[in-house]
Amino acid sequence: MSAAGARAGWPDGARIVITGGNSGIGLETARALTRHGAHVVIACRNTARAAAAAGRVRAESPRGRIDVAELDLSSMASVRAFGSAWDGPLDVLINNAGVMAPPRQVRTVDGYELQFATNHLGHFVLTGLLLPSLLAAPAPRVVTVASIAHLGGDEGVVEADEPGRYHAQRAYRNSKLANLLFALELQRQADYHGLALRSLAAHPGVSATGLFSARDGMGANPVVRLVAPPFLRVFTQSARRGARAIIEATVGVNPPPYQGPQRFGETRGPVGPARLSALAQDEKLAHRLWQVSEDLTGFHYPWP
Repeated sequence: MSAAGARAGWPDGARIVITGGNSGIGLETARALTRHGAHVVIACRNTARAAAAAGRVRAESPRGRIDVAELDLSSMASVRAFGSAWDGPLDVLINNAGVMAPPRQVRTVDGYELQFATNHLGHFVLTGLLLPSLLAAPAPRVVTVASIAHLGGDEGVVEADEPGRYHAQRAYRNSKLANLLFALELQRQADYHGLALRSLAAHPGVSATGLFSARDGMGANPVVRLVAPPFLRVFTQSARRGARAIIEATVGVNPPPYQGPQRFGETRGPVGPARLSALAQDEKLAHRLWQVSEDLTGFHYPWP
Protein backbone atom coordinates (compact mmCIF):
# COMPACT_ATOMS: atom_id res chain seq x y z
CA MET A 1 0.00 0.00 0.00
CA SER A 2 1.49 3.41 0.93
CA ALA A 3 4.73 3.73 2.88
CA ALA A 4 2.63 3.78 6.05
CA GLY A 5 0.60 0.84 4.82
CA ALA A 6 3.76 -1.10 4.06
CA ARG A 7 4.95 -0.42 7.61
CA ALA A 8 1.70 -1.86 8.89
CA GLY A 9 2.40 -5.00 6.89
CA TRP A 10 -0.59 -4.80 4.53
CA PRO A 11 -0.35 -5.95 0.94
CA ASP A 12 -2.03 -4.25 -1.98
CA GLY A 13 -5.65 -5.29 -2.12
CA ALA A 14 -6.40 -4.88 1.59
CA ARG A 15 -10.19 -4.82 1.97
CA ILE A 16 -11.54 -1.72 3.69
CA VAL A 17 -15.12 -0.62 4.36
CA ILE A 18 -15.80 3.07 4.95
CA THR A 19 -19.28 4.09 6.07
CA GLY A 20 -20.48 7.33 4.53
CA GLY A 21 -17.55 7.49 2.13
CA ASN A 22 -19.28 9.40 -0.66
CA SER A 23 -18.22 12.89 0.50
CA GLY A 24 -16.08 14.84 2.93
CA ILE A 25 -13.66 13.05 5.26
CA GLY A 26 -14.87 9.61 4.18
CA LEU A 27 -14.33 10.31 0.49
CA GLU A 28 -10.86 11.77 1.05
CA THR A 29 -9.96 8.70 3.10
CA ALA A 30 -11.29 6.40 0.38
CA ARG A 31 -9.39 8.37 -2.27
CA ALA A 32 -6.06 8.06 -0.42
CA LEU A 33 -6.44 4.36 0.36
CA THR A 34 -7.55 3.48 -3.17
CA ARG A 35 -4.65 5.42 -4.63
CA HIS A 36 -2.27 3.19 -2.68
CA GLY A 37 -3.79 -0.07 -3.88
CA ALA A 38 -6.52 -0.94 -1.38
CA HIS A 39 -9.90 -2.41 -2.27
CA VAL A 40 -12.27 0.12 -0.71
CA VAL A 41 -16.03 -0.25 -0.32
CA ILE A 42 -17.89 2.97 0.42
CA ALA A 43 -21.11 2.06 2.20
CA CYS A 44 -23.69 4.84 1.89
CA ARG A 45 -27.39 5.55 2.05
CA ASN A 46 -27.35 7.50 -1.23
CA THR A 47 -25.86 5.01 -3.68
CA ALA A 48 -26.29 7.34 -6.68
CA ARG A 49 -24.05 9.98 -5.09
CA ALA A 50 -21.66 7.27 -3.92
CA ALA A 51 -21.41 5.82 -7.44
CA ALA A 52 -20.58 9.24 -8.86
CA ALA A 53 -17.91 9.76 -6.21
CA ALA A 54 -16.49 6.28 -6.81
CA GLY A 55 -16.29 7.01 -10.54
CA ARG A 56 -14.15 10.08 -9.86
CA VAL A 57 -11.84 8.09 -7.58
CA ARG A 58 -11.45 5.34 -10.21
CA ALA A 59 -10.42 7.91 -12.80
CA GLU A 60 -7.74 9.23 -10.43
CA SER A 61 -6.59 5.91 -8.97
CA PRO A 62 -6.34 3.07 -11.47
CA ARG A 63 -4.14 1.03 -9.13
CA GLY A 64 -6.71 0.28 -6.41
CA ARG A 65 -10.35 -0.69 -6.52
CA ILE A 66 -13.40 1.10 -5.18
CA ASP A 67 -16.94 -0.25 -4.97
CA VAL A 68 -20.24 1.02 -3.62
CA ALA A 69 -22.72 -0.70 -1.31
CA GLU A 70 -26.00 0.46 0.17
CA LEU A 71 -26.05 1.09 3.91
CA ASP A 72 -28.40 3.27 5.95
CA LEU A 73 -27.05 3.33 9.49
CA SER A 74 -30.31 4.72 10.83
CA SER A 75 -32.09 1.50 9.80
CA MET A 76 -31.28 -1.71 11.62
CA ALA A 77 -32.71 -3.70 8.71
CA SER A 78 -30.22 -2.02 6.36
CA VAL A 79 -27.33 -2.54 8.79
CA ARG A 80 -28.17 -6.22 9.17
CA ALA A 81 -28.57 -6.66 5.42
CA PHE A 82 -25.13 -5.17 4.76
CA GLY A 83 -23.46 -7.18 7.51
CA SER A 84 -25.08 -10.43 6.39
CA ALA A 85 -24.12 -9.87 2.76
CA TRP A 86 -20.41 -9.30 3.40
CA ASP A 87 -18.32 -12.24 2.24
CA GLY A 88 -14.71 -13.02 3.11
CA PRO A 89 -12.09 -11.36 5.33
CA LEU A 90 -12.18 -7.65 6.08
CA ASP A 91 -8.94 -5.87 6.97
CA VAL A 92 -10.37 -2.56 8.18
CA LEU A 93 -13.75 -1.13 9.07
CA ILE A 94 -13.85 2.68 9.25
CA ASN A 95 -16.92 3.85 11.16
CA ASN A 96 -17.12 7.32 9.62
CA ALA A 97 -20.71 8.20 8.68
CA GLY A 98 -22.62 10.60 10.89
CA VAL A 99 -25.31 13.21 11.22
CA MET A 100 -24.87 16.47 13.12
CA ALA A 101 -27.41 18.34 15.23
CA PRO A 102 -30.73 18.40 13.36
CA PRO A 103 -32.63 21.32 14.94
CA ARG A 104 -35.70 19.19 15.70
CA GLN A 105 -35.73 15.71 17.12
CA VAL A 106 -36.07 13.00 14.48
CA ARG A 107 -36.88 9.37 15.28
CA THR A 108 -35.70 6.63 12.95
CA VAL A 109 -37.82 3.85 11.45
CA ASP A 110 -36.82 1.77 14.48
CA GLY A 111 -37.85 4.50 16.90
CA TYR A 112 -34.37 5.68 17.95
CA GLU A 113 -33.19 9.30 18.13
CA LEU A 114 -31.49 9.93 14.78
CA GLN A 115 -28.03 11.02 15.95
CA PHE A 116 -27.68 8.25 18.52
CA ALA A 117 -28.88 5.71 15.96
CA THR A 118 -26.71 6.84 13.05
CA ASN A 119 -23.54 7.83 14.87
CA HIS A 120 -23.48 5.07 17.48
CA LEU A 121 -26.07 2.27 17.39
CA GLY A 122 -25.72 1.58 13.67
CA HIS A 123 -21.95 1.34 13.96
CA PHE A 124 -22.21 -0.76 17.13
CA VAL A 125 -24.29 -3.40 15.34
CA LEU A 126 -22.38 -3.16 12.05
CA THR A 127 -19.04 -3.77 13.78
CA GLY A 128 -20.45 -6.79 15.58
CA LEU A 129 -21.92 -8.26 12.40
CA LEU A 130 -18.57 -7.84 10.62
CA LEU A 131 -16.54 -9.15 13.56
CA PRO A 132 -16.11 -12.69 12.13
CA SER A 133 -14.88 -11.21 8.83
CA LEU A 134 -12.50 -8.89 10.65
CA LEU A 135 -11.11 -11.77 12.70
CA ALA A 136 -10.52 -13.72 9.48
CA ALA A 137 -8.00 -11.04 8.41
CA PRO A 138 -4.37 -11.21 9.59
CA ALA A 139 -4.25 -7.82 11.37
CA PRO A 140 -7.78 -6.38 11.56
CA ARG A 141 -8.59 -2.85 12.63
CA VAL A 142 -11.71 -0.90 13.45
CA VAL A 143 -11.30 2.87 13.20
CA THR A 144 -14.12 4.94 14.68
CA VAL A 145 -14.33 8.61 13.74
CA ALA A 146 -15.00 10.74 16.82
CA SER A 147 -14.92 14.49 17.41
CA ILE A 148 -13.58 17.16 19.74
CA ALA A 149 -17.30 17.69 20.46
CA HIS A 150 -17.12 14.64 22.73
CA LEU A 151 -15.42 16.88 25.32
CA GLY A 152 -18.84 18.41 25.97
CA GLY A 153 -20.57 15.05 26.40
CA ASP A 154 -22.06 14.05 29.74
CA GLU A 155 -23.26 10.98 31.64
CA GLY A 156 -26.60 11.27 29.85
CA VAL A 157 -24.92 9.41 26.99
CA VAL A 158 -26.44 6.18 28.35
CA GLU A 159 -29.90 7.78 28.28
CA ALA A 160 -29.46 9.36 24.85
CA ASP A 161 -32.38 7.51 23.33
CA GLU A 162 -34.92 8.19 26.07
CA PRO A 163 -37.83 10.49 25.17
CA GLY A 164 -37.71 13.95 26.68
CA ARG A 165 -36.55 17.46 25.93
CA TYR A 166 -34.31 17.50 22.88
CA HIS A 167 -31.17 19.60 22.68
CA ALA A 168 -29.52 19.20 19.29
CA GLN A 169 -25.94 19.99 20.27
CA ARG A 170 -26.09 17.96 23.49
CA ALA A 171 -27.38 14.97 21.55
CA TYR A 172 -24.55 15.37 19.04
CA ARG A 173 -21.88 15.72 21.72
CA ASN A 174 -23.15 12.62 23.49
CA SER A 175 -23.24 10.63 20.25
CA LYS A 176 -19.55 11.43 19.72
CA LEU A 177 -18.78 10.55 23.33
CA ALA A 178 -20.54 7.26 22.61
CA ASN A 179 -18.17 6.72 19.66
CA LEU A 180 -15.15 6.96 21.94
CA LEU A 181 -16.64 4.89 24.74
CA PHE A 182 -17.44 2.21 22.15
CA ALA A 183 -14.00 2.29 20.48
CA LEU A 184 -12.14 1.95 23.78
CA GLU A 185 -14.50 -0.71 25.15
CA LEU A 186 -14.20 -2.70 21.92
CA GLN A 187 -10.43 -2.83 22.47
CA ARG A 188 -10.89 -3.95 26.06
CA GLN A 189 -13.28 -6.69 24.93
CA ALA A 190 -10.88 -7.83 22.20
CA ASP A 191 -8.01 -7.96 24.71
CA TYR A 192 -10.14 -9.93 27.17
CA HIS A 193 -10.90 -12.52 24.49
CA GLY A 194 -7.26 -12.68 23.39
CA LEU A 195 -7.90 -11.34 19.88
CA ALA A 196 -5.53 -9.48 17.57
CA LEU A 197 -8.16 -6.87 16.70
CA ARG A 198 -7.11 -3.23 17.06
CA SER A 199 -9.86 -0.75 17.87
CA LEU A 200 -8.78 2.84 17.36
CA ALA A 201 -10.42 6.25 17.21
CA ALA A 202 -9.50 9.43 15.36
CA HIS A 203 -11.01 12.84 14.83
CA PRO A 204 -10.59 15.26 11.91
CA GLY A 205 -10.52 18.53 13.84
CA VAL A 206 -12.79 21.09 12.23
CA SER A 207 -12.92 20.61 8.47
CA ALA A 208 -14.85 21.99 5.53
CA THR A 209 -17.26 19.13 4.85
CA GLY A 210 -20.94 18.73 4.09
CA LEU A 211 -21.65 17.58 7.66
CA PHE A 212 -22.51 21.14 8.69
CA SER A 213 -24.89 21.79 5.80
CA ALA A 214 -26.45 18.33 5.36
CA ARG A 215 -30.25 18.55 5.26
CA ASP A 216 -30.69 15.78 7.83
CA GLY A 217 -28.50 17.70 10.30
CA MET A 218 -27.73 21.37 10.95
CA GLY A 219 -28.46 22.06 7.29
CA ALA A 220 -32.14 21.52 7.97
CA ASN A 221 -31.94 25.23 8.86
CA PRO A 222 -31.80 27.04 5.48
CA VAL A 223 -29.68 29.86 6.93
CA VAL A 224 -27.03 27.39 8.11
CA ARG A 225 -27.18 25.64 4.75
CA LEU A 226 -26.45 28.94 3.00
CA VAL A 227 -23.80 30.34 5.33
CA ALA A 228 -21.85 27.20 6.30
CA PRO A 229 -19.99 26.44 3.03
CA PRO A 230 -18.27 29.84 2.55
CA PHE A 231 -17.58 30.16 6.29
CA LEU A 232 -15.96 26.74 6.44
CA ARG A 233 -13.80 27.35 3.39
CA VAL A 234 -12.33 30.48 4.99
CA PHE A 235 -11.98 29.47 8.63
CA THR A 236 -11.36 25.70 8.68
CA GLN A 237 -9.05 23.16 7.10
CA SER A 238 -9.92 21.12 4.03
CA ALA A 239 -11.52 17.70 4.16
CA ARG A 240 -8.30 16.25 2.73
CA ARG A 241 -6.32 17.56 5.68
CA GLY A 242 -9.04 16.46 8.08
CA ALA A 243 -8.75 12.90 6.76
CA ARG A 244 -5.10 12.57 7.76
CA ALA A 245 -5.81 11.34 11.30
CA ILE A 246 -8.23 8.71 10.02
CA ILE A 247 -5.75 7.53 7.36
CA GLU A 248 -2.94 7.31 9.90
CA ALA A 249 -5.15 5.30 12.27
CA THR A 250 -5.93 2.97 9.37
CA VAL A 251 -2.40 2.31 8.10
CA GLY A 252 0.03 3.54 10.77
CA VAL A 253 2.37 0.99 12.27
CA ASN A 254 1.59 1.80 15.92
CA PRO A 255 -0.96 4.61 16.18
CA PRO A 256 -2.21 5.87 19.56
CA PRO A 257 -5.67 4.76 20.69
CA TYR A 258 -7.08 8.19 19.81
CA GLN A 259 -5.52 10.79 17.55
CA GLY A 260 -6.28 14.03 15.79
CA PRO A 261 -4.86 17.43 14.82
CA GLN A 262 -2.57 19.03 17.39
CA ARG A 263 -2.95 22.80 17.00
CA PHE A 264 -5.53 25.50 17.77
CA GLY A 265 -7.50 23.42 20.24
CA GLU A 266 -7.09 20.29 18.10
CA THR A 267 -8.99 21.90 15.24
CA ARG A 268 -6.17 21.60 12.68
CA GLY A 269 -2.46 20.92 12.23
CA PRO A 270 -0.20 17.85 12.29
CA VAL A 271 -1.60 14.60 13.66
CA GLY A 272 -0.79 13.16 17.07
CA PRO A 273 -2.40 11.82 20.28
CA ALA A 274 -5.71 13.54 20.98
CA ARG A 275 -7.23 14.56 24.30
CA LEU A 276 -9.81 12.26 25.89
CA SER A 277 -12.36 13.55 28.35
CA ALA A 278 -12.56 11.91 31.77
CA LEU A 279 -15.93 10.42 30.80
CA ALA A 280 -14.50 8.93 27.59
CA GLN A 281 -12.01 7.03 29.78
CA ASP A 282 -14.64 5.87 32.28
CA GLU A 283 -14.72 2.08 31.96
CA LYS A 284 -17.91 1.71 34.02
CA LEU A 285 -19.71 4.21 31.78
CA ALA A 286 -18.42 2.38 28.69
CA HIS A 287 -19.70 -0.93 30.04
CA ARG A 288 -23.11 0.61 30.78
CA LEU A 289 -23.30 2.05 27.27
CA TRP A 290 -22.42 -1.36 25.81
CA GLN A 291 -25.24 -2.98 27.78
CA VAL A 292 -27.70 -0.24 26.80
CA SER A 293 -26.72 -0.70 23.15
CA GLU A 294 -27.30 -4.44 23.37
CA ASP A 295 -30.66 -3.93 25.08
CA LEU A 296 -31.86 -1.36 22.54
CA THR A 297 -30.79 -3.30 19.45
CA GLY A 298 -31.12 -6.88 20.68
CA PHE A 299 -27.67 -7.54 19.22
CA HIS A 300 -24.93 -9.38 21.15
CA TYR A 301 -21.39 -9.68 19.87
CA PRO A 302 -20.37 -13.13 18.54
CA TRP A 303 -17.09 -13.34 20.45
CA PRO A 304 -15.21 -16.54 19.63
